Amino acid sequence: MKNCLFLLLLFVIAPKELQAQEKAWFYLRATDTLILPQFKKEKDQLKYTGNDSKLKQVLDAYEIYEFKKTYRKARRKYLKRTFFVMANSEQLLPDLLANVPDMFESGDVIPSEDKKIYEPNDYGLTSTIGANIGLQANLDYLDVLGLPEAWYYTTGDRNTIIGISDGRLDTLNPEFAGKSKQIRGSTLSKGHGIAISANAAAQGDNGYGIAGVCYDCSVYGTIYGDVKNYSEVQGLAELGARVVNCSWAANAYHDSGKAVIEELLKSGTVVVASGGNKKWEDTKGKVTMYPAGYDKVIAVSSVMHKYADVSENTVIIPKDNSPAFANIRGYVGRTGGFVDNDTTKAPKIYPVSVRTLNPMIDILTPTVDIVNFAPYTFTGDLEYNHFSTTSGASPFVSGTVGLIFSMAPCFPAEEVETVIKLTATNIDHIEANKPYAGNYGAGMLNTGRAVKMVYNMFAKQGNVMIENQQFSRWNLKLTSYSNQVTIKNQKFTEAARFDLKAKNQIVIGQNTVLRPNKKGSISLKIDPTLQKPCDLVLRDPSIPQ
Repeated sequence: MKNCLFLLLLFVIAPKELQAQEKAWFYLRATDTLILPQFKKEKDQLKYTGNDSKLKQVLDAYEIYEFKKTYRKARRKYLKRTFFVMANSEQLLPDLLANVPDMFESGDVIPSEDKKIYEPNDYGLTSTIGANIGLQANLDYLDVLGLPEAWYYTTGDRNTIIGISDGRLDTLNPEFAGKSKQIRGSTLSKGHGIAISANAAAQGDNGYGIAGVCYDCSVYGTIYGDVKNYSEVQGLAELGARVVNCSWAANAYHDSGKAVIEELLKSGTVVVASGGNKKWEDTKGKVTMYPAGYDKVIAVSSVMHKYADVSENTVIIPKDNSPAFANIRGYVGRTGGFVDNDTTKAPKIYPVSVRTLNPMIDILTPTVDIVNFAPYTFTGDLEYNHFSTTSGASPFVSGTVGLIFSMAPCFPAEEVETVIKLTATNIDHIEANKPYAGNYGAGMLNTGRAVKMVYNMFAKQGNVMIENQQFSRWNLKLTSYSNQVTIKNQKFTEAARFDLKAKNQIVIGQNTVLRPNKKGSISLKIDPTLQKPCDLVLRDPSIPQ
């Protein structure tokens, strides 16, 4: 086919790694939760002020820049006894383990590529390089979504407006003051709109509260509920909203509503909606809610995120002496048990804890154990959401869309969903998810990979990685202006349609299957005349374009 490229290449040798940064970063695990070395700040370094002579001897031989507890990447057994350390040499880690084994038992050096992160000063208990002077909340779900990796490139832009069709905003709260408007009056709805807006765009780096996904984005609020014409969504788009979040759902389908959504996407506004809170036990994947059910909407449901394995959070239910687990990373729903109540057998998810799933769902995000910011604005109390609702899920996606448009203002609205799906964390391999296959979209959102993919699509020397997914449906479109696009360990089969246009080379790596049926298609094209329509707007101008 003219202008098309179908390659079967063997191996691609990656370019050499950039030189490692001068400062060494590592995680250090203490033997006890009570261990907390004390330091004082002297210029840009920390000096140990404790009484342990062995520890002092080791630490005094190095330059220490950070030494603090973090929840980041800490398995449950190491929670509250994991430290993030930044020093002038990686040798500090083995020296600590060898000389003070009664205090520290293990650790891991953080590779250079993983240092490409940014954290605001209100990033909570998983903060490493951030000052952590905001709300002392566990924001581990943002770690799982890769937010520090995304913020390395962009934290949003005031010119990027996220529309919130929901309950009333609090435009005077420090998280929204100076960057928010309430376009049409709405009910307070117990702070629902405030909580949703915080997930999407609570102001970061302001030493208060928490950081939302696109924390330097603007927020416009309005009413909700026009299921026939989505007038409130149209109103936000007319005021410049690049993405509109609808954390609400209705049963009714309307041709007029479908037409409005399609027109909005054509004009450059992405609509994101929660899938609904009906139980799988009742729906079996057969119930579709709207606007999430329209094809041109990014439909979002919930997934577990916290614990790496069921063994980390399995308890015995006193009522019937049965084992159960909760919030296991990548599992749909909220809770589950085991076949025959035997922990040596396969885990299974309780259908009653699984919220609305169906073939129209596109992506999942965490909702259990995420901060509910509304109570904090009313009473100052820190509260977490303990239910697998989908309202809190969609603003994580809306914030991600905001980051994409902030970094690449010219990015095509119709390609946003493709990026989000291609970079999602695949959860098909999890056995407990098998009964729900085909109903939970592309898997779990990964904002870090999504933003990095867009960066690499525009950066001159970028290498766009398409990998680790299995798609048998959807129409996916991508245009890359970068040096290379690499496809590996990737499957496009059955009714999947993938249209990729690249300025330079497309490399087909190992374990790639491009085998759609008559309902699907694959089009890989090289067009050297492609010119990117805008430059990237990056958080740090020194990041190469």
